[in-house]
Amino acid sequence: MNLVFDFGAVLFDWRPAARVAARFAGLVRSDEQARDLAQAIFAHPDWHAFDCGLVELEQVVERTAVRLALARDQVHRLLAPIGEELQPIAANVEQVHRLACLREQRADLRLFFLSNMPEPFARSIEQRHDFLRLFDGGVFSGDVKLGKPDPAIYTLLADRHGLDAKRTWFVDDNRANVEAASALGWQALHLPAPEHLPPAIDAVLAHPDR
Repeated sequence: MNLVFDFGAVLFDWRPAARVAARFAGLVRSDEQARDLAQAIFAHPDWHAFDCGLVELEQVVERTAVRLALARDQVHRLLAPIGEELQPIAANVEQVHRLACLREQRADLRLFFLSNMPEPFARSIEQRHDFLRLFDGGVFSGDVKLGKPDPAIYTLLADRHGLDAKRTWFVDDNRANVEAASALGWQALHLPAPEHLPPAIDAVLAHPDR
């Protein structure tokens, strides 16, 4: 059985609206405004291009500032430190440690990650978080110039590591990413909130072939 994890809002605390509210306190005056601005920044093709390693940080900062009429230095302070400021979700990282221990008893269990993350942020979390070494492999979008939900990035991970779709479980907070995995024949779990991960993993381990 292969378990494939997304990172943001699954193993790392990723709350874009809260981040925007903190960095643009004078501009954002409600939760709804924070959500709208976060959507305008992080759901835009400019951010996706950065995620996929197609543009550099300074380019996405400049484009975002101009497009949304925001101060460039504020946009830079919002985006530049993300890789250093992403923090693991302790309870969910504990699940990875638990699975790594279980792997010693189950030769068929392997752990992977599939994350939309720009290359500089990926390098930052690799350097700062030792638990990434527990994975048997993984793919960052910024390293391969592809991003979820493009089927090609799922296929790339599967081809690299010989993943059998029927024995591969994928966990992601984004429904479109989950649906893309499901369309490829993977077992896919949508995680609406990070705290749902431990019971979801228990259910998979109890019924791996459901």
